[in-house]
Amino acid sequence: MSGLASDVETAVALAFREQWGQIVATLIGLTGDWDLAEECAQDAFGTALERWPRDGIPHRPGAWLTTTARNRAIDRLRREAVGAAKLREAALLAPTDQDHPADDEAATSGVRDDRLRLMFTCCHPALALESRVALTLRTLAGLTTAEIARAFLVPEQTMSKRLTRAKSKIRLAGIPYRVPPAHRLPERTAGILGVLYLLFNEGYSATAGADLIRHGLCQEAIRLTRLLVALLPDEPEARGLLALMLLHDARRASRVDGTGDLVLLEDQDRTRWDRDEIADGVRELEAALRHNERGPYQVQAAIAACHATAASAAGTDWARIAELYGQLVRLVPSAVVELNRAVAVAMADGAAAGLVLVDALAESGALTGYHLLPATRADLLRRLGRRDEAAGAYREALALASTDAERRYLTRRLGEVAAEAP
Repeated sequence: MSGLASDVETAVALAFREQWGQIVATLIGLTGDWDLAEECAQDAFGTALERWPRDGIPHRPGAWLTTTARNRAIDRLRREAVGAAKLREAALLAPTDQDHPADDEAATSGVRDDRLRLMFTCCHPALALESRVALTLRTLAGLTTAEIARAFLVPEQTMSKRLTRAKSKIRLAGIPYRVPPAHRLPERTAGILGVLYLLFNEGYSATAGADLIRHGLCQEAIRLTRLLVALLPDEPEARGLLALMLLHDARRASRVDGTGDLVLLEDQDRTRWDRDEIADGVRELEAALRHNERGPYQVQAAIAACHATAASAAGTDWARIAELYGQLVRLVPSAVVELNRAVAVAMADGAAAGLVLVDALAESGALTGYHLLPATRADLLRRLGRRDEAAGAYREALALASTDAERRYLTRRLGEVAAEAP
């Protein structure tokens, strides 16, 4: 691959990560058509891959892409039978010198960030909570249907249908593309928090691909969550979520080694952790807890704080972490939370105690297809010296893992237990 072609692909990939949501938001505002907005945004990125090698990378790639996508959308509308009506609607939606709806909305709602505005729009209470989260991740974050399906632990086809139904409901129910007034914002907070949580998770531990960590998604999730905290300063779960993100992000530099391989928490170089970010996260957590309205994000942040503030892996208060996971299970009954609790119990009370909980989860079938279940079971079996069983569990996890970094880690572990076998 030539240097220019490589530079173009890098520039397009960067623009996608940073500009996708903004471009789609602009097109939805222009056309009112979600599918058309996504299609034209995709076309713009495809056009960039064709033209930039010849014409050079624009000084402002985002502006170039937005203009190209907008022109594509207008051309499409003109060619359609209903184009005239939609163009009239678009003209009404577009701001003019005499009419600044975006500024009016900001004054009414307090929302001044375009992407956050569209998040609130996606999270209309008429949509089911899972549909709100999924639609926003697809529309604004640019996550693929497969990535969102993995985040929800459902088949890709199921998620595709869910997204289609959500878009249809917006169209058929006439859900308006606008920001609600400030007193209506809290009813959409749960959906927004869910979106930001999954957005950060996808960045912190990608569901597929060569890279385990997608820094851009992590930073965008943190940025938007800070905006939400400023918008809703008395919402403890917003602060709890921000604390959770900061405490996890502080360990980012130590989670993979120089070759991109996964480094477990117990093996991470704690001198590389961002102490300022940890202190920021702890302050946000303390501010959230002062409201005495404990929710799941605050509990998860408290767990993250136990890890982030421990001087060493051996000095981690695993009993406290297991207790916190018990609280989290009561707040959010989830097989994934149960699995994390099993790990904490194993660290606090021994691998055998944790394995009992993991085996019960395996028998329930609740986490079928989730690679961290057999990976966790394999690790506990290895610690108990049951190497043949551990090898089988590592092979099962390896078949399910979807990132290169995780596959390399599991392959290495499998080789270790195989070499240790008598």
